[in-house]
Amino acid sequence: MSAINGIINQISPYPVTETIDRLVSVLQAKEITIFARIDQRLEAEKVGLNLHPTQLLLFGNPKAGTLLMVAEPAIALDLPLKILAWEAADSQVWVSYNDPNYLKQRFSLSDEWVKNIAVIAPLIEQMLA
Repeated sequence: MSAINGIINQISPYPVTETIDRLVSVLQAKEITIFARIDQRLEAEKVGLNLHPTQLLLFGNPKAGTLLMVAEPAIALDLPLKILAWEAADSQVWVSYNDPNYLKQRFSLSDEWVKNIAVIAPLIEQMLA
């Protein structure tokens, strides 16, 4: 796992679609709202362009997210939470997401507020299990 420019990157042993499918299963089991699943490769194909498999999942807890946005409206730029699964040129699949500590600094969030957005790493660990 690496963190560069506020983005955490972690290897997934699964293909992109399976990675996101597994994450969706974890989220549904926890009754976390899934707002959107965007297949970036499919969208690229629609305009005649090629892209390695890339899918973006937007999800969250509306109650927790709303409380954050009331406290700091600009955090809506980064909410709902997002996880990107993408295949690199070497066929390695990666999972990328915003580092909660980066968001803490970016929006001057207290440790208490960061708990609302620091859920991604445990979700990914469950997905990889």
